[in-house]
Amino acid sequence: MNQFTFEAKTKNTLLGFMALGVVCMLLTYFFGEPEQISVAHLHTRFWSNFLQNAIFFTGIAFISLFTLAAFTTAYAGWHVVFKRVWEAYSLFLIPGLILMLIVGAGIWGHFHHLYHWTDTEAVAADELLQGKSGFLNKFWYTFGTLIIVGIWIFFAKKLRQLSVAEDNLASGDYSLHNKARIFAAAFLPIAAYSSAVILWEWLMSIDAHWFSTMFAWYATASWFVGAFALTILTLVILKSRGYYQNVTRDHLHDLGKYMFAFSIFWTYLWFSQYMLIWFGNIGEETIYFKQRVDEYPVLFYGNLILNFALPFLILMRNKTKRQYGTMIFTSALVFFGHWWDFFYMVKPGALNTANEALAHHAGEHAQEAAHQASSFVAGFTIPGLLEIGTLFGFTAFFLFVVFNHLTKASLVPGLDPYLEESLHHEVEQDLSHG
Repeated sequence: MNQFTFEAKTKNTLLGFMALGVVCMLLTYFFGEPEQISVAHLHTRFWSNFLQNAIFFTGIAFISLFTLAAFTTAYAGWHVVFKRVWEAYSLFLIPGLILMLIVGAGIWGHFHHLYHWTDTEAVAADELLQGKSGFLNKFWYTFGTLIIVGIWIFFAKKLRQLSVAEDNLASGDYSLHNKARIFAAAFLPIAAYSSAVILWEWLMSIDAHWFSTMFAWYATASWFVGAFALTILTLVILKSRGYYQNVTRDHLHDLGKYMFAFSIFWTYLWFSQYMLIWFGNIGEETIYFKQRVDEYPVLFYGNLILNFALPFLILMRNKTKRQYGTMIFTSALVFFGHWWDFFYMVKPGALNTANEALAHHAGEHAQEAAHQASSFVAGFTIPGLLEIGTLFGFTAFFLFVVFNHLTKASLVPGLDPYLEESLHHEVEQDLSHG
């Protein structure tokens, strides 16, 4: 089958999980605020959950577009048989932009206090924040998001449009493919710079005093591994429903190799940020990690176990990358692990900001907040049930958008010049020794 049908049963299942996510978000908003910061009515747990998932899934959409552009520019062909999945992923940038603009609207309306630099009184009393105010301000956040993600959407829609239009050309006509190659090559440098800028704004500025020259690489690598894990799971779901029968164990093997390789690359970046900054004794950078090691040990060490130790031990053997059961388990583990990574990047800084706001605006509770900041805090120290439910809701929303786009064109691009290479893709290997 080459035409995807979004069945009512699948829609209802996804809508059910989306409803679960909405219920969890509502419970988080009205009842989930930690007691020590609830007096400030900041709804920090709700907004930090929203921000974490919005960034995570918008990033998966972005990195899928980046991967398509990179493979197109590199004359790669092995992925072509299922590239429509990545095209559909990339189009989630449209709802992703809306999600991030909601966060921006929250800054303008003072609905949340996720970023310390949004407090004008705090900025006025902080020389470092004043120095960063030319970039860290609500105008840059809102219009920078609108412009940068808007550019990403333009390229996503353009590459998708050219890909679908190619299905109607005569065999041997590569004019649209050549045009797509130009757009893909143009997107790569734009993506490389703009993704770093947007990650500094959306994510790194949660800890406004902290900086790392490796942060954008680190977060992007996390997006990449999460995207490949979700790709494997999506393809397995579609194959189980009779689609993508031409996607073989060889394609699965290559997806697994990318997931394995970039898990190691992610670990290299993790090491570069943590160990080198620590060894260099750079005080303004070390504090980020010291707080996480001392106050969030489960998050800190769990991150390394989920995203390096376990996938490394499972995927280092060739055979495991060709076994559906093992790849489903590992992909689910890695997908959750990199969602956990974004939880690790968002939550401690968001709680710090909430406590700073509380100390500034509610003096009688400041001492208590400071004392409790290092104790267990529901929804911040580790993900709770409401966070897991929110993850299910956002994942279902992402897949709902993806499956809806898959219905609008054939699943396999029939006239892509590299389709035959993809259909006959084989991985040379020696499995006798694993």
